Amino acid sequence: MSTYPLSHLERFTKEILLRIGCPEKDAATATEILLSADLRGVDSHGVARLSGYVRLWEKKRINAQPNIRIVHETPSTAVVDGDGGLGLVVAPYAMRVAIEKAKIAGTGWVSVKNSNHYGIAGIHAMQALNHDMIGISLTNASPLVSPTFSKERLLGTNPISVAIPASTQPPFVLDMATTTAANGKLEILQRKQQEAPYGWIQDKDGHPTNSPNGVKDGGALLPLGGDREHGSHKGYGLGAVVDIFSAVLSGANYGPWVPPFVAFLEPHPHPVGEGLGHFFGAMRIDAFRPADEFKSDMDNWIGRFREAKTVDGQEKVIIPGDPERELEAIRRNDGIPLLPPVVEDLKALGKRLEVDWDKTN
Repeated sequence: MSTYPLSHLERFTKEILLRIGCPEKDAATATEILLSADLRGVDSHGVARLSGYVRLWEKKRINAQPNIRIVHETPSTAVVDGDGGLGLVVAPYAMRVAIEKAKIAGTGWVSVKNSNHYGIAGIHAMQALNHDMIGISLTNASPLVSPTFSKERLLGTNPISVAIPASTQPPFVLDMATTTAANGKLEILQRKQQEAPYGWIQDKDGHPTNSPNGVKDGGALLPLGGDREHGSHKGYGLGAVVDIFSAVLSGANYGPWVPPFVAFLEPHPHPVGEGLGHFFGAMRIDAFRPADEFKSDMDNWIGRFREAKTVDGQEKVIIPGDPERELEAIRRNDGIPLLPPVVEDLKALGKRLEVDWDKTN
């Protein structure tokens, strides 16, 4: 595994996005959002996905120069049409709309249609933190997940993120898939040629499997919990709520009609909506109580949980957002590690689009 400075990956990613026709500002935004995943240790959603976005653009499934716009709104809500743009660009726009509405109405809620994969959910929810607001970010995704008791793939990994500010403590940032594991983790296991834990996947007949290629071979990811006895109905329920808020509410495709991220699979021939869907929320803290008081209580909440007695062999209780924040500090300084297959893929992409991977900044 090789390590690359953030500046190297920023330069390469932005140049690739400019080559496919993204305006300068959009290329910069998409680069920042994409690499935030690598910085925060969510390697499955970072620069390793760059060639996937390019392949979707080549198939004319991504619009590099979208007219992102509000198509319906009230003082506290809006529906945004992403015009087929990169979700990495559409999502920050929609979250800004939610924040601006919250400034006026106390809360802002935005549902999005006609978008694409938007990277990691947490980075969008975190936009609200500097405004003394709570941020919420949801998205539906390619149907790779079977609901409890089924062997059909009807839902995506459908993540949920909630970002909550504190005062002297770092913010609370929940960022989780509603499946036992995100599909990107399988991609990492495939690159490392490692087996998956049981409870992540079922094969095409609905039986447990530890093959990291189980989904490729016709199987499915499992909802959070893995099976009914371990609460998979709860993960299924959470994933369903994300799908409904993101897509049924906005007019995007939902359930098995969500277009696949991989370019070699064609979208459903009879779509029920437009593109992927997202959902964003911003809640002004002082719409409920003084922000300083709330953040002081959040410090107390976080501090008490950090002091919790641990089971044998465990050093501490982790607050959501801790591992990502700690890793980001390291990777900003030391660089971002990339697996050899990812590097080779990026080099091939650069060669194809005439962007020099080895160029120094």
